[in-house]
Amino acid sequence: MSLSATLRTASSGLQAAQASLRTVSDNISNVNTPGYVRKAVDQESLVVNGAGMGVKIGGIRRVTDQYLQLASLTAASDAKRWDAVAQYLDNAQSLFGNPGNDGFFFTRLDKIFAGFSTVADDPSSTLLRGQALSNVQDFLTEADRINSQIVSLGDTVETRITAGIDRANHLLEQISILNADIKRASLVGADASGSENIQSQLLDELSGLMNIRIAGRNGGGVDVRSVEGVLLAGDQPAKLNYVSTDSTPGYITALPANSTLEQPIELTSGELKGLTELRDVELPKIYEQLGEFVSKAVDQLNAAHNDAAAYPPPATMAGRNTGLDLTTAVTGFTGTSTIAIVNAAGVMQRSIAVDFTAGTMSVNGGAATAFTPATFLADLNTALTGFGNATFSGGALTLNATGGNGLAIDEGTSNKAGRAFSHFFGLNDLIKTTGQTNYATGLTAASPHGFTPGDQISLRLSYPDGRPIRDVNVTVPAAANMSDLLNSLNNNATGVGLYGAFSLDSNGVLTFAGSAPLDAKLSVVTDNTERGAGGPSISQFFGLGVQARSSRASRFAINPTLQSDPTKLAMGKLDTAAAIGQVAVRPGDGKGALAIAGAGETSTLFQAAGSLGQVTMSLSRYASEFGGTVGRVAAAAETRKESAEGVAREATNRRQSVEGVNLDEELVNLTTYQQAFNASARMIQAASDLFEVLVNMV
Repeated sequence: MSLSATLRTASSGLQAAQASLRTVSDNISNVNTPGYVRKAVDQESLVVNGAGMGVKIGGIRRVTDQYLQLASLTAASDAKRWDAVAQYLDNAQSLFGNPGNDGFFFTRLDKIFAGFSTVADDPSSTLLRGQALSNVQDFLTEADRINSQIVSLGDTVETRITAGIDRANHLLEQISILNADIKRASLVGADASGSENIQSQLLDELSGLMNIRIAGRNGGGVDVRSVEGVLLAGDQPAKLNYVSTDSTPGYITALPANSTLEQPIELTSGELKGLTELRDVELPKIYEQLGEFVSKAVDQLNAAHNDAAAYPPPATMAGRNTGLDLTTAVTGFTGTSTIAIVNAAGVMQRSIAVDFTAGTMSVNGGAATAFTPATFLADLNTALTGFGNATFSGGALTLNATGGNGLAIDEGTSNKAGRAFSHFFGLNDLIKTTGQTNYATGLTAASPHGFTPGDQISLRLSYPDGRPIRDVNVTVPAAANMSDLLNSLNNNATGVGLYGAFSLDSNGVLTFAGSAPLDAKLSVVTDNTERGAGGPSISQFFGLGVQARSSRASRFAINPTLQSDPTKLAMGKLDTAAAIGQVAVRPGDGKGALAIAGAGETSTLFQAAGSLGQVTMSLSRYASEFGGTVGRVAAAAETRKESAEGVAREATNRRQSVEGVNLDEELVNLTTYQQAFNASARMIQAASDLFEVLVNMV
C-alpha cells in the first residue's frame, strides 16, 4: 500500500471516529431529554477496486423498534381513552352525593315516604303537611340539579372534543412539515434524527388523541392514516372536523389534502374516542335512567294522590295535557271508577259510578246508562247536571263542582296503560309536569295516531360509534291509525326498515331496535309533526331522541295550589259506601297519606333506560339498583383506566429500554471511538514521518 493510500485510509478512520464521537456526545448530553431517541453510526468498509481503503459512514440512524413503538402508541391511546371516561364518570357519580351522607340523592325519596307516614298519624297538622311537601320539593330540586349538571358535563366534553380536534389538526400539519424536512436531509445525506425525534414526539401526542396507523415513507418520514386507511398526514395534512348537533351523535370527518369529499372516520381509542363515547353514550345513559327513575317516582306519588280525597274537597280538578283527544284517551280503559260530588262538610251529594269495561255510568246507584268514548264527555255532563260539569280542552280534562260543593274520586279498578282514570288524566296530581314525561301512551295499533298528515320527521340512523349511515324523512300518512304510522316509519324505502324497526308495546310505548349486523342507533334530526293543533310532536309524545329525554328529570314541580296551601293535600279517602246525605270524606282521615307513604313499595314497570333493561320492581329497589349502577360503571371505568395505564407503562418502559440512552453503554462506545481516533491519528503521524524520511532521501 502506498503512503498516500495509507494516509487516506487513516484519514477515513479519523473522520469515522469523529462522527461516532459526535453521536455519542449527543446521546450523552440528551440522556434526560424527554422523547429523545439515541442515535447510532453505521460504519461501512470503503472498498476501491476490490481492495479495502478504509471506512465510511453509511448513515446516522435512530435506534428504534417498530413493534415496540406500535405497542406503545396503541397502549397509550387506550389509556387516554379510559382516563377521559373515568374522569367524567367519576364527576357524574359525585353529583348523586355520598351514600353515607344525609344528602345522598336516593335517600331523599325515602324522606318523602317517611314524611307522609308521619302525616298519616296527624293528617290535620299543617306543619307536617308542609314538611312532607318540602321533602318532595327537595327531591325534585335535586333531580333537576343533577340532570342539569350531567347535561352540562356533556357540554364540557363537547368543548374538549373541539379543542382536541384543533390540536390534532395542528399535529398533522407539523408532522407533514417535518416529513419534508426529513426528506430534504435524507437527499443530501445529512443527519435528520433531530427532526425525526420531534416527529416521534408529535406522533406520541397524536396517538393519545386518536388511534392512528403509521407507515414509513421512502426517503424518510411517515404516513399517518386512520383505521379505514384515509391519509391524514404525508406530503400534506388532512383536515379533521367534528360534526355534531344537539339532537344527533357526534362524529369526526377527515378532508384529505386536494380533496373536496369529507369522509367520516372511525375512532377505536384515544382521548377523542373516550370523549365522544361520554357525550353520546355514557352520560345519556345516566340522564335517561335518572329521567325514568324520577318519572316513575312522580308517577307513583301521583297515583296515590289521585286515589285520595282532600278535606275540604276542591271545587275544581284540572288535568294535565295528555297529548290525546278525549275519544282516544278514554278508549282502552277497563274497570270501574267513582266520581263524587260532596259538600264542604264532606257529605255525599252525588255519586257517579263509571264502568269502563261495560261502558256504562250509574248516578247515585241508579240504573246504568251506556256511553261510548265518543260520548263520554256529554254523558258525564248529563250525570253531573245540577252539581257540576266537565270540559276537555288542549288534551286536558277538567271537572268542576258547583253550588259550593267539591270533588272526590275513588280510582277503583280502572286502568289504562298501568294508570287509573284520575291518574291517567292527572286530575288530582301532587306533582305537575311540563311536557310529556310518561311515554306509556296507551295507544294500540288500531288507535288513531292523531298526527297531521303530510308533516315530516327526519331521523338519522348511525353506527354505534356515531358515524351516520343514512338520514330518512318520514311523512305522516293520510291513513289514520297507529299501524299506518308504524308502516310509514318502518318502510324500507322511505323509513328505517332496512336498518331496524319501530314497535308499539301493550302500554303504547314506541321503541326502535336496530337489526344485525349494523345494530343501527336512532336519533331525531328535525321533527315538524304535531298531534293536533299545537300538540306534541312524534318525538315529544313518544320520547324519541336525546332532546326529549335529556330534560325529562327537570320537568316536574309541585302542584302550585298545594304548594301555596298544604291543607289542600288529599290525605283521606272517598268512602264509596256512603249514601247520598252521608259523610263520604272525613277530616282527620289519613288513609290517603298512608297510601302515598307506601308508594315506594308498589310494583312498578320501568322501561329500558341507561344500563338497565325493562324491569318490574318497587321504586325503592330500583333506586338501589340505579345508585349501584352509577357507582359500578364509574368504578369499572376507573379499573379499565388503571389497567390500560399499567399496560402503557410497561410498553413505554420496553420501548425506552431500546430507544433510551444507556450511559454505561455510551461510555464504552466513547472509549472505543476515542481509541479508534487515537489509532487513526497515530497512523497519520506514522505516514507523515515516512513521507518526511522519503523526502529527505531524495
